[in-house]
Amino acid sequence: MILARTALLATLALTAVLGGCDDKRDPGFQGWVEADMIFVSPDESGRVTTLNVREGDEVKTGDLLYSVDDDLQKADLNQNKATLANAQQAYDRAAALSKTGSGTQATLDAAVSALRVAEARVNTSETRLARRNGYAPVSGTVQQIYFRIGETVPAQRPVLSILPPGNMKIRFFVHEDELPRLAIGDEVRVTCDNCAADLTAKIYFIATSAEYTRRSSIASTSAASSST
Repeated sequence: MILARTALLATLALTAVLGGCDDKRDPGFQGWVEADMIFVSPDESGRVTTLNVREGDEVKTGDLLYSVDDDLQKADLNQNKATLANAQQAYDRAAALSKTGSGTQATLDAAVSALRVAEARVNTSETRLARRNGYAPVSGTVQQIYFRIGETVPAQRPVLSILPPGNMKIRFFVHEDELPRLAIGDEVRVTCDNCAADLTAKIYFIATSAEYTRRSSIASTSAASSST
């Protein structure tokens, strides 16, 4: 199972400056960086048997990240395959008798129904078994590993989290006097400690009501960050 949540990466001394403004001194806005993490977790509880990545590793969509023990799932699949074999034999007999007129339609219908149920259970068991392996649903950087080899992870608890490169955003607050100067799609210049030079972002959301108040009304905006 994959869960997407918003996680605060860090609170930085960050200033976003309006690009292309004619003022001699552009207003600066304080804010912080946030990230939308992708959490990768198993459908059922189990013990982690393999872990193929470390924190900081770059992964691509479809890469095998981890595996959890699958003994119970294999046993369930074998049992359902045996049931399917019996259901197939029962159907074959009922079909043969029906062709010679020795069997009834009700017996054949029951055999068909039992065969379909057995096939569905095998498919379910195969899916459960396949999901004991965790694959990367997106490309990105492994941010944190929560369970290591030998540890038991509960159902739907993440084994690790991934940060896709496009899931970084900047949230900053704008004084109501400056808010009319901003619009969706505007580009801003971003500066912060230890950040790359010439970092820019585009505004994709502006709050419709004030989200923070000191002595005057402050509006909140968010920007999806991108480097030029």
